[in-house]
Amino acid sequence: MPDFTLVYHDFDPAQEGLRETLTSTGNGYFATRGAAEWEDANAVHYPGTYAHGCFNRETTILGGRPVPNEDLVNLPNWLLLKLRIEGEEAIRLDNVEVLSYRHSYDTRNAVVAREIQFRDRAGRETTLRSRRFVSMADSHLAGIEWTVTPVDWSGRVEVISGLDGRVTNHMVARYRELEGRHLNPGSPRTFGPEIIALKVQTRQSNIYVAEAARTRVFQAGAVPIPASRPSVDAPLDVDRNLYQMEDYIQQVLAFDVEQGSPVRVEKMISLFTSHDNAITETLVAAEKHVARYPDFAAALTEHESAWTELWDVGDIQLPRQPRVQLLLRLHISHVLQVCSRHTALHDAGVPARGLNGEAYRGHVFWDELYVYPYLNFRLPEITRGLLMYRYRRLAEARAAARDVGYRGAMFPWQSGSDGTEETQVVHLNPLSGRWDPDHSHNQRHVNAAIFYNVWHYYQATDDLRFLRDYGAELMLEIARFWASIAHYNPERDRYEIHGVMGPDEFHERYPGAEEGGLRNNAYTNLMVAWIAGTAPRVLDLLSTSRRAALRVRLGLTDDELRTWDEMSRKMFVPFHANGAAEAEYIVSQFEGYADLEELDWERYRAEHPNTQRLDRILKAEGDDPNRYKLAKQADAVMLFFLFSDDELRELLDRLGYDHDPDLARRTVAYYDRRTSHGSTLSLVTHAAVLGGLDPESSWMRFLVALESDVGDVQGGTTKEGIHMGVMSGTLDLVQRSYVGASVRDGVLHFAPTLTDRLDGLTLLMQFRGTSIRVGISGDELTVHALAEGFSRPVRIGIGDEVRELVPGQEWVAPLRPAA
Repeated sequence: MPDFTLVYHDFDPAQEGLRETLTSTGNGYFATRGAAEWEDANAVHYPGTYAHGCFNRETTILGGRPVPNEDLVNLPNWLLLKLRIEGEEAIRLDNVEVLSYRHSYDTRNAVVAREIQFRDRAGRETTLRSRRFVSMADSHLAGIEWTVTPVDWSGRVEVISGLDGRVTNHMVARYRELEGRHLNPGSPRTFGPEIIALKVQTRQSNIYVAEAARTRVFQAGAVPIPASRPSVDAPLDVDRNLYQMEDYIQQVLAFDVEQGSPVRVEKMISLFTSHDNAITETLVAAEKHVARYPDFAAALTEHESAWTELWDVGDIQLPRQPRVQLLLRLHISHVLQVCSRHTALHDAGVPARGLNGEAYRGHVFWDELYVYPYLNFRLPEITRGLLMYRYRRLAEARAAARDVGYRGAMFPWQSGSDGTEETQVVHLNPLSGRWDPDHSHNQRHVNAAIFYNVWHYYQATDDLRFLRDYGAELMLEIARFWASIAHYNPERDRYEIHGVMGPDEFHERYPGAEEGGLRNNAYTNLMVAWIAGTAPRVLDLLSTSRRAALRVRLGLTDDELRTWDEMSRKMFVPFHANGAAEAEYIVSQFEGYADLEELDWERYRAEHPNTQRLDRILKAEGDDPNRYKLAKQADAVMLFFLFSDDELRELLDRLGYDHDPDLARRTVAYYDRRTSHGSTLSLVTHAAVLGGLDPESSWMRFLVALESDVGDVQGGTTKEGIHMGVMSGTLDLVQRSYVGASVRDGVLHFAPTLTDRLDGLTLLMQFRGTSIRVGISGDELTVHALAEGFSRPVRIGIGDEVRELVPGQEWVAPLRPAA
């Protein structure tokens, strides 16, 4: 299936780390990188496994200063499966002659496969086929199948099947000075002749992790049956030998093979942690489950069935664009491997780099802002579960605000196990080798993103119960925080916010200033104005008794509500002239941005093949990015991404700012010339806002965003983990920017753009419990409310017309010509 399969036809050591990330397999509970089972961790290969919520904190002394860091822990390596021929050294790709090689990833079923034909040092030719999956049907199950065929020899082989707890976190080069040992050895065990198990414990957080493996060998096609049915594999008698240490256990399975006769090896594993429900103890649970698991084929069938159900609701079909189609499906597959229905059953957030590597230490940032729109309209129960990660850390956010003199809830820029601030105070610049101060904890806009996420989840689902029980409290406490961090400036008759950073991490402070933070970041201030106006609407949605009870519990006074109303009308927003055209103004990224120096972009582009991380380049030269009009990523432009034209116009009108219809075009063009796109999120944001302004430029940026992980456009970062924001952001681009889907006042509106590129598009959405099929064919848009499940009438808007569609009804509307 070419539209579902990513294929590599050669082995390239320089690209293997990237390929391991892109062919990772997971199920929303745990995920494992797509490393070859027969390879150990080294400079080329990194067989990492990561599970939601398995964090551990360690402290490193750097320059005499203690530097704590909390990591998503690399768990014991369950992949370990090696082949020895006639007692010789175990086969690796660097000790054989590779005659043919194929490494593939089936995005539809999340199965990674390799097929290699090699000649060993004794001149024997062998074919090895490997398939592997992490089950979407059973969150604790994974399986490996090998098919080994001696091409021109017969003899004795040994298969080593192990569980290795000697692993550390050492993937990311810039973190290697930090402590990476997170596991204490536990208990290796055996359960009968087929099952080995290993238990470890995280060193600080005291999480127990247990894995059990059942390994069997079969003679392929050894049992003849009627010709109308395929032959059946027969279990092969093998000699088993055991070796174990306190943090490692292996079985060696020895047996004879014959020329041309394939032998199949199955390794089924289970993984449990002490965070799991309905278990008495992790090692017992792992052993009990692996003993009950079916064989590889039956387990794979169940896994494929679970994925079929996900694709039925999650696929985006774009048949006229084959490359786009493949990459959209790659992104869907990875998003659902990190955030699935299994995830919703656990205390899990959205790690910015997925469960595929160790970049950002597995922390949760604001990237969920780009993840939830896709999930909200397909699998809203996943969003609901992920939002609970924030709610459960509300007490910690309240304490964080209180500790620095604020009210309400102040969530951290980087969050891990318990919601404390995990942002480092220093950050290694790999170009200079120096540890520089890190002020990014001042990105308080993460709190605005959380508020926005809850509100838009409610808009898509009408889940008033969630709003009543959890969401409203979360949103009101965030509004209260913003009211306390803002201050009133009587000279301007405006509210201002100082000492924060926007999304652009190139600007942490003013040039020459010792203290971090900026004044009046436009994105932050306008988001706060919107929050201040929306929070009272949240209260109004609650029943009288719930509203009264919540106000009493929070101590929310009428004076606070009046302050919120004032802030929604009087937040300060900086603007500056657009060059010499005094009459033309744009949104200023922050107060004082216009006074910064222009950067010699031509010089830096000529001297550096990649200028995405200009901050590191400038700091390595002894310069300071804070001096210049540049941006790592979309900052002020975020306003035109998160708010529609109508919403932004209403915001600015309420604040009393003059504006004209060309403000977005001018502002986006100004910052586009000054943005390095050092974050892949920036590509998504600019592509989205350009959808209605410059469709051709938007599409080109969309294509770059699609290729950003598979092509590793940042030059080596994807091997450290996928970028969840850009992968899910490209899906939202199709849905929100190109199909033009948005919810306003209980109506799901569609306003397609780039319709010439979308011919043949089909996608499913779920709006307030009703499934909707959306299609574009030729010059028509079709919206069909499906009659299934608990469907109910929904209101749909196309152009200026709004209709109520009952289940089973469709609306076919003509499309306006593409711009």
